[in-house]
Amino acid sequence: MTALAERAQEYLRLRRALGHDLAEAARLLPRFVVYLEGVGATTITVDAALAWAQQPDVDAGSKVRARRMTVARGFARHMAGIDPGTQVPPPGLMPYRKRWRQPFIYTDADIQAVMAQTARVIPTPLRAATYRTVIGLLAAAGIRVGEALRLQCSDVDWDEGVITIRASKFGKSRELPLSSSTMESLAAYVRQRNQSIPRPRAQTFFVSTAGTAVIYADFGATFRELIRTSGIGKGSPVRPRIHDLRHSFAVHTLVAWYQAGEDVNALLPRLSTYLGHRDPICTYWYLSAAPELLALAARRLEATQEARS
Repeated sequence: MTALAERAQEYLRLRRALGHDLAEAARLLPRFVVYLEGVGATTITVDAALAWAQQPDVDAGSKVRARRMTVARGFARHMAGIDPGTQVPPPGLMPYRKRWRQPFIYTDADIQAVMAQTARVIPTPLRAATYRTVIGLLAAAGIRVGEALRLQCSDVDWDEGVITIRASKFGKSRELPLSSSTMESLAAYVRQRNQSIPRPRAQTFFVSTAGTAVIYADFGATFRELIRTSGIGKGSPVRPRIHDLRHSFAVHTLVAWYQAGEDVNALLPRLSTYLGHRDPICTYWYLSAAPELLALAARRLEATQEARS
């Protein structure tokens, strides 16, 4: 391990000891160090941080660039007290204006297609089953990818048909009831997992072929390959993303409520709790996420006005 890599590990340990959530820094900082070492840099400079943040693997308008710069700046501030040659990138160097991005709404056929594609793209049966089951759970429960990958075996209540999502994005835990078909799919995965790896090294529900926890970045890269090879979203102006499975769950839930004549406004807080949103306002966003929802809401409003007139 190089001196810079050791400093990065010390920095992460220090921040964790102070109670900071470093999920993103722990993922990005090692990549920054690898980049610095790759270009022969022994210290952090503004030019090096900018070059790393603006690598061509992400779109110019993506928030990833601003996130990279935030991680680089934090590490640079730490290193400035150790190495006087360190340059700390100034704030605002990589501005990011949050823009609303129209989600890609997966149909049931899309979800079945990408799940079926796992057997064609992933040669290892257990790995294919892991990805197929995770994708199915994301679509059926609307949970975040990280929540699915962190799910522990003990978080599944087989008797009640409930999974517990612990310490999610905003530090809250929640219990989610699942359909019998989803529980059956999870049980089938457990049987295959236990047969392939009787004693996995990780306690996570989903494991790699080595018996360890599934890595978020690897899952994301494989999912994009599944989408590409299956042709899902071909011709669509919106590129399908893995997080859009969560958007799709919310939209399909709202559509079903409208079609069933339910009081959607009264039920929205329930959906907000299920999704683990910090504020119900975040859930209201889905009302404008799909044209079908807007049309249903408009028809409901027209019917209400006609009834009053």
